[in-house]
Amino acid sequence: MATRQLLIAAALREERLERRRNRRRLRNQLNISNIPDLEFVGNYRLSRELFEELCQDIVPLLPPKGRRHGIEPTLKILTALNFYARGSYQGSVGQNMDGPMAQQTVSRCLQEVTTALNAPHILRKHIRFPQNRNERNLIKQKFYDKYGLPAVVGCIDCSHVAIVRPSEHEERYFNRKHFHLINTQVICDSDLLITNVDASYGGATHDAYIWRECEIRNHLEGLQDETVYLLGDSGYALREHMMTPVDNAVENSPEGRYNYLQKRVRCTIERTFGVLKGRWRCLLAARELHYCPETAGKIILACCVLHNMCIRAGIEGPELTEEEHQSERTRQVPFETAASSTQALQAGRRARNSLIQMLERNR
Repeated sequence: MATRQLLIAAALREERLERRRNRRRLRNQLNISNIPDLEFVGNYRLSRELFEELCQDIVPLLPPKGRRHGIEPTLKILTALNFYARGSYQGSVGQNMDGPMAQQTVSRCLQEVTTALNAPHILRKHIRFPQNRNERNLIKQKFYDKYGLPAVVGCIDCSHVAIVRPSEHEERYFNRKHFHLINTQVICDSDLLITNVDASYGGATHDAYIWRECEIRNHLEGLQDETVYLLGDSGYALREHMMTPVDNAVENSPEGRYNYLQKRVRCTIERTFGVLKGRWRCLLAARELHYCPETAGKIILACCVLHNMCIRAGIEGPELTEEEHQSERTRQVPFETAASSTQALQAGRRARNSLIQMLERNR
């Protein structure tokens, strides 16, 4: 009996070694130059040229190959891109014919590449809110040229990214629709570029609270002698620098026309979420990131970096289907009207009234 068990154990070890050798052999045969361009973009969402640029940025940040048969850095990046793009479980990514590997290896590749994309200098390079008047004026002009609304430096909203039930502080991530998520705040410009993102809060946190704690709010409030607006929905409190819709506005009144334009411009952030999640489907609310909240937040930031790279390079990604759009809308929690202090609210109303009067004069 003991001899039989030893033989079975030896056979299992040999089987595992053979699987490992087969995976290594297939990886060694991988030549990305043989993958057609359209297939490359379809699998990894980046063009070959943009992939090379990404490698130049983050390969130095990846752990060096520890063994002769270790995973090449470029293959680690391809593995992570494939996971971000497909939103499938790690096992199916690891079994993809482009680079077969064990699920544990896929997980390690994903962690290493995600960490590299979250390096502070990488985030600063690719996700950057305008810091000076010239940069703000450029964004304002683009919004004005497209929509006719002056002084807009961005649109803001939150989107939900589902995660598995966390082992700690579950109550912070459990939302009113009874699943766990990261409530991700994003600010975008008129080109759908993400200029600021915060993926550190759970689904139990109100959008308005995330904004109150955001450094960009303090930055905008500190600007002197310059008119700047962010556009948000009624989940945000009306402020001098936060323009929200007018409640119960009459259609075709000045307030109604403002609401129509404000909503039209604010759809920019909805399109940004659609492009982001259409390209990097691991973020779709109908799926779950099987990671702790901290790692899930880093994956979200990594996808935002890659989103901006693709937008700047003019690479179009797959669009969400109507069914996927409906699934996203179903999983998102409706906003609650934000509470507001009297003095700040009055200043916000004066600023919004001035904007409405300006729009009326320019009709």
